[in-house]
Amino acid sequence: MAEFIKIYEENPNPKEIKRVVEVLRKGGLVIYPTDTVYGLGCDITNTKALEKIARIKGIKLAKANWSFICTDLSNLSDYVRQIDTATFKILKRALPGPYTFILPGNNNLPKEFKKKKTVGIRVPDNTIIKTLVEALGNPIVSTSIRDEDDVLEYTTDPELIFEKWENLVDIVIDGGYGGNIGSTIIDLSQGEPEIVREGKGSLDIL
Repeated sequence: MAEFIKIYEENPNPKEIKRVVEVLRKGGLVIYPTDTVYGLGCDITNTKALEKIARIKGIKLAKANWSFICTDLSNLSDYVRQIDTATFKILKRALPGPYTFILPGNNNLPKEFKKKKTVGIRVPDNTIIKTLVEALGNPIVSTSIRDEDDVLEYTTDPELIFEKWENLVDIVIDGGYGGNIGSTIIDLSQGEPEIVREGKGSLDIL
């Protein structure tokens, strides 16, 4: 059964953050708040954890289109091919914020994602998840806990999320009520921005 941990965004407790990081390092799955909907994630370097998420979502790991949550843009060069100035300016304007940017992947992607030409990058405007990723020392892979066509109350209320997910994950973080609108997804892998999904993030950044 999962642990239910309360973490306050204004001042995340280092002890609680350390506990979550320990679980992630051991291949655990964590549900956490972002600046949009609650997300489900694991350490991107842990194959078994990635496989567990794929099973839960009912997809093959090789076909998964998950995003990487980074603390800031300094992680970019680890997984993304060199981008031009115009693309970087868009990222600077938008992040941290409720956006997922699809960018050209490089050869350093974890082996499970080697065949992918692109990678989705998220830098949420949420202190809890950013502090977690920073303490872990590398991005976490992230997917939404809700279905695209399934907008339900349980996806916003941490206690209801816990009731639904307690036997599937290792930790559910209560970071307060979440939203029900996903991130805006923008594909920048071909140079010209292409809107894949309009979500919470405004298109004014383009």
